[in-house]
Amino acid sequence: MPELKSESDVALVTRVVLEAGAIAREIAARDFNTKHKSDGSPVTEADLAVNAYLTEHLRKARPDYAWLSEENEDDNSRFSAKRIFVVDPIDGTLAFVKRRPHFTVCVGIVEDGQPVTGVVYNPMTEECFSAAKGEGAFLNGERISVRPCEGLDGIRLLASKTTLNNPRWQQPWPEMHVENPNSIAYRIALVAAGKFDAALTMQALHDWDVAAADIILREAGGIMTSLEGASPVYNAPAVIQPNVLAAGPHLHAILRNRIDQNQ
Repeated sequence: MPELKSESDVALVTRVVLEAGAIAREIAARDFNTKHKSDGSPVTEADLAVNAYLTEHLRKARPDYAWLSEENEDDNSRFSAKRIFVVDPIDGTLAFVKRRPHFTVCVGIVEDGQPVTGVVYNPMTEECFSAAKGEGAFLNGERISVRPCEGLDGIRLLASKTTLNNPRWQQPWPEMHVENPNSIAYRIALVAAGKFDAALTMQALHDWDVAAADIILREAGGIMTSLEGASPVYNAPAVIQPNVLAAGPHLHAILRNRIDQNQ
């Protein structure tokens, strides 16, 4: 299918991510090869096949955009480009390996250190979250927004037991409904869609894990920062985000206050 030059960035990325997601879904339905990187993390043939498809079709359509992907060596061309594709072909590879429906295909576009377009697609549930700066956030074409929340008791939180049981917390957490799908981008997108109230992780992450979901959450009326309250800056020399707190504005403030008191 020829690339359509008249497509907006978000339309282009959505179309190509949906096509790439179909590749991931097909591979997930059969036996597939898995290797391990030098750091011990898994990489499957789906990671590589999806990355190759995204690279071919997105870079062909936007040759002036630089490229930053988990599965490509960083050539530093991103420092001289106005816009950068920030790509995680499979966010939640461990879920993919374990055949759990909690992995996503993620593509963000970053300009001046901030995401301006993002698509997060779960091929197994066929949930496609998308956003462009100033245009709102959507799930399968329907506008979404964060859920209003007045306190911590009984909230729906996306976090690991390890995070909640960390000894840094001086006070126990209240009773909450807690789940922990493997893909951090999926967690943030679920908060954006109002299906959960907040997402919290103490784990260091890369830009490609969160950039696409960040703009979706922002356009849905939410806030994503570090646990210390710093807003993410993307496309820095070190593409690392120290940790993540994502929620609607009121709940984010409550969580930030609790975190500060628990230091």
